[in-house]
Amino acid sequence: MTKNQAQAHWEGPLLSGVGTVELATSGVATFPIGWAARAEHIDGATNPEELMAAAHATCYSMALSNGLAGNGTPPETIDTTVEIGFDPRSGLTGSHITVFAVVPDIDADQFAKFAEDAKVNCPVSKALAGIPITLDATLKA
Repeated sequence: MTKNQAQAHWEGPLLSGVGTVELATSGVATFPIGWAARAEHIDGATNPEELMAAAHATCYSMALSNGLAGNGTPPETIDTTVEIGFDPRSGLTGSHITVFAVVPDIDADQFAKFAEDAKVNCPVSKALAGIPITLDATLKA
């Protein structure tokens, strides 16, 4: 079992405070954070939902790749975008996955089944089970 760590530092009250979040395990990045980045989508700072979207897109792509490879139809490419909705009054509103993949020797119906299975079974999807998760999956020629 592996464990990964991120660290956040915050200063001040919620609405005017600022901070940073560091990807501590890898050490590859530290990002500025703040309420405005969360509620108003300002440039130059991130928020929990964007970080969750990155985690979901990565996990989903890996799960889909694994499922397709296990079928003997490994993908050439998978491009996944995840949008996590946030309402300041009610919290997370859902996660929408959009995926485009090039997979030789598979038809659209087979691909759709693998895409749906990855949506349901990737570990981040399971962690987000309390919100709706939707999927648009396209097999590219």
